Amino acid sequence: MADTQQVDARAERKVTRLVRQIGAFSKAHGGAEGHVEYIGERGARIVLVGEDGTWGDLVAPAYPIAEQAVHKSGITVHDSFDGEFAAKVNTGPYEWKRMAGIQLGG
Repeated sequence: MADTQQVDARAERKVTRLVRQIGAFSKAHGGAEGHVEYIGERGARIVLVGEDGTWGDLVAPAYPIAEQAVHKSGITVHDSFDGEFAAKVNTGPYEWKRMAGIQLGG
């Protein structure tokens, strides 16, 4: 029983930390929306898009922790990263160079 409480407390601390990070991102970028994507054994990625088009991401150790964090943060959560939500992302020269490098094997 103590092990379960310890795991729950650790998960709650991680949720609290993620909520704080999401809030900081949102505050810095005039608001934010997000999407949670399962990434296998690594957990889940929380993709954030600010109202100014800036984007970032956070990784949670488990999908339920990521879901809990985005819901507690109060941001709008999208089921998928496409359409109008994806169009809000402002990509600059850095992102285009990285995308071209990846496709060219660089």
